Amino acid sequence: MKRFYKQAAAVPAVGGVAILLDGRAVKTPARAPLAVPTEELAEAIAGEWNGQGEEIDPRAMPLTGLANAAIDRVAPDPAAFAAGLAAYGETDLLCYRADTPQPLVTRQAEQWEPLLGWARRRYDVDFQVATGIIHRPQPSETVERLAHAVSSRDPFRLAALSPLVTISGSLVIALALAEGEIGLDRAWAAASLDEAWQAEQWGEDALAAAALEARRKDFEAAYRFLTLL
Repeated sequence: MKRFYKQAAAVPAVGGVAILLDGRAVKTPARAPLAVPTEELAEAIAGEWNGQGEEIDPRAMPLTGLANAAIDRVAPDPAAFAAGLAAYGETDLLCYRADTPQPLVTRQAEQWEPLLGWARRRYDVDFQVATGIIHRPQPSETVERLAHAVSSRDPFRLAALSPLVTISGSLVIALALAEGEIGLDRAWAAASLDEAWQAEQWGEDALAAAALEARRKDFEAAYRFLTLL
């Protein structure tokens, strides 16, 4: 749609900080007030609105989209949303390894095993690690404790966690990033290890590279959202 406002601003409101367009409250797609928990996040969202040109491009407003999701999709039933994310712990990327070639096996072990080691210590759990793609069930206690780690988060943190989990395919990577165990670059390197390996072996495909870059931008936006809470 065409831009219909001159200025976006963040102002204190009931339940958080609201975003106003020319003094009028922004609504989510479900028509709820767009209000977020912190001034930092609200200012960043207002910045997205102020950064629009003559036409509004929702793809250039990832923080707004995540805030809308937190309010409209997560907040009505946080437990169900958390359960969906927690299910990734049963098929975590880090638990499925290559058996050849040896350089790839070594790289996966070097980047992924420390993250599993952190999760083992942090949550007092263990993991079943397999080679290939055949599903291997994780211990029930592991699944339960990881699920609790997810369900303890509020709707805004769940909304931010969702792209980190779904893009990486790893609940462990997402939790390690969310809890400050690793930084963004290390998290993305672990999440995109297989794609990087393929590009090194066979050369970079333009379409695959563009898709991977789009995923990275969404991953980075989710992390930024999380840091602003």
